[in-house]
Amino acid sequence: MIIASAPGRAGIIGNPSDMYGGSVISCSTVERAYVSIEPCDRLILESDQGQIEIRQRSDLQLQGDHFDILRAVIASQRLFGLKAHLRCWSDVPIAAGLSSSTALLVAALRAVHEFLNIRTNLYHFAELARSIELNHIGIVCGYQDQYMATFGGLNFMDFRDKEFYREVFSEPYATVEPLHERGVEMPPVILAHTGVQRSSGAVHKPIRERWLEGDREVVEAYITIARLAREGKKAILLKDWPRLGTLMNENHEIQRSLGGSGPENERLIKVALAHGAWGAKLAGAGQGGTIIALHPEPHTLIEPLTAAGAHRIIFPRPQPGVRIEPEGAVTPPPPANGALAGVERRR
Repeated sequence: MIIASAPGRAGIIGNPSDMYGGSVISCSTVERAYVSIEPCDRLILESDQGQIEIRQRSDLQLQGDHFDILRAVIASQRLFGLKAHLRCWSDVPIAAGLSSSTALLVAALRAVHEFLNIRTNLYHFAELARSIELNHIGIVCGYQDQYMATFGGLNFMDFRDKEFYREVFSEPYATVEPLHERGVEMPPVILAHTGVQRSSGAVHKPIRERWLEGDREVVEAYITIARLAREGKKAILLKDWPRLGTLMNENHEIQRSLGGSGPENERLIKVALAHGAWGAKLAGAGQGGTIIALHPEPHTLIEPLTAAGAHRIIFPRPQPGVRIEPEGAVTPPPPANGALAGVERRR
């Protein structure tokens, strides 16, 4: 059995300018998504919803369930005849603005590549994962998620000349600067999940449409947010946390003005700032999901954020990107109840 995994991610500053040729600083999460693959006499997909057998090409059409990411990877790579059993599970909160779906997609793509002995460079791999998410799953997204799930770590990333979506072989590669590999200290941050699930594509799409129409407010907003990320890099290198917090707050004010935030986000951000946070903002797309707060003692925010309604607290840390797990290092969870129900229903 081959098991691949990839981390979630939290946008510290600059998001979502990665959709508009901007810059982002992001950190991976300790939580990871996993996909196992092993030989089988059929093509079987398994998730927490049970198992399904892929018998014909129409079975690979998306159905809005927890098998869709596996379906999209198989369909996009034209692997209908694959004889294998793929299984997915994840520690990353679903639809929380932490790139859970992308982490799962990247892990699935890596598992399939390893199974078929396909080798490619990490930049092309990230671009391929993004192409699958955009063109096969139909999620309007930037590039931060796929690059972070692929590379992991604490990274400054520049997505210059990537504001117009191109075919995967025509896309220029992003610039990925791994700050964690240069002894840069991790900013003292904490993540608080609102408990509200939402699709990042649903949040991004209307704003993206305004940008494509040349809406000056949106265009100038993302130019500014990209600049904030570049200034944030300097603040992180100098360990100037108050300055980084100010930049994070400005980032959030802009995204809020464009309609990216929501009442749950605002409640947790207000609590974090009231309890001494230098800065707090959306960790992802917003309108629910997760906020990130910068605080001199982030653990002291656990109690007030939980009291304010946070459903889960996470501390992001630089972690490896997509990888093949050593044999025996990861134990898959028990099969879901009624694991064969999907197969039976198709008979």
